[in-house]
Amino acid sequence: MILHIDMDAFYASIEERDRPALRGKPVIVGGNPKGRGVVAAANYKARSFGVHSAMPTSKAMRLCPEAIFLPPRISYYSEVSEQIHQIFNHYTPQVEPLSLDEAFLDVSGTEQLFGDAVAIGKQIKQEIKTTLDLCASVGIAPNKFVAKVASDLGKPDGFLVIKAEDVQAFLDPLPVRRLWGLGKTGDQLLEKKGIRTIHQLRHQPRLLLHQLFGKWGEQLWAFAHGRDERAVIPDRAVKSISNETTFEKDLDEIDLLRSHLVALTEQVAWRLRRQDLSAQTVKIKIHFSDFKTITRSQTLSQATQTTHDLLRVAINLLNAALSKKHRPVRLLGMGAGNLVSGKRIQGELFLDEALQKQQRIDATTDLIRLKYGASALKRGGSI
Repeated sequence: MILHIDMDAFYASIEERDRPALRGKPVIVGGNPKGRGVVAAANYKARSFGVHSAMPTSKAMRLCPEAIFLPPRISYYSEVSEQIHQIFNHYTPQVEPLSLDEAFLDVSGTEQLFGDAVAIGKQIKQEIKTTLDLCASVGIAPNKFVAKVASDLGKPDGFLVIKAEDVQAFLDPLPVRRLWGLGKTGDQLLEKKGIRTIHQLRHQPRLLLHQLFGKWGEQLWAFAHGRDERAVIPDRAVKSISNETTFEKDLDEIDLLRSHLVALTEQVAWRLRRQDLSAQTVKIKIHFSDFKTITRSQTLSQATQTTHDLLRVAINLLNAALSKKHRPVRLLGMGAGNLVSGKRIQGELFLDEALQKQQRIDATTDLIRLKYGASALKRGGSI
């Protein structure tokens, strides 16, 4: 069985935990509402006003004028994420992080030690609550797709188990938008065909789905039948580290896309440094509103783990990939590949001054943000 564990309103929940006076109030973590920032996270109180992630903070303030806006503390959230993953790793080495606040776990090899998947899920959920005072939602199912749907449906503070024999009965009544990667545009496209539920979709000819969505239509058909053959791949076994975000509303403003790319790159760079890895290839992934997906990559002459170097290449790839009149973007991802151990490829006796400076900036930035919060020091592209 596969577990999908997703923290509830992660950034906002950490702020509420650290500042008890915020509890019960609408809390939004993101950029300055008087500027061009975006919402990174909103607690459930703020969401009741229609606020969601990736929304411009100026709009969030109009929807919820009484909200408390806080700048993100990415390095601090990463530290908390590390504590959560230490809990995961106690129960199984098969942990595949999706982002700072969610991961897949395969517990099939450790059930004799800790009990079955349900028992392990309950232990992890309780340990996160007891030791970190944070709430996680847990979905348990035979595969990754169904486990993720289960955790999403259970939010907040959810715990939902879907047995193999119950998968189709669980999926069939759900709206098609629950299919991974479909989104609002795909939902509307199927709506025009009279297809509103997963049950209706799985009875459509595969050819129709291919005509509507290309290769992705084949994957949607498999998901609708409860099929997902992807294995849980832990960080230590992968050949690349990546992060991606799916926007609740398609974005076409290049400045907002760059801002999200900064956050994605900072998380990837953090994971590289955490594992003492460097990357020689930088890759971005763009999934457009019409379901066309493109990837762009660049191989560097020297492997790196510095945020500055990774971000410079990622921004250049994004600028080259998007035209002035590009299609709205549904998903944006950033990845680092061709990984090697250590800060640089071995064989370098001396580090050049510019690299030393960037390494000091990374180390200092992590420490300052951890101690004083993200507002103390910001990377220009994230504003």
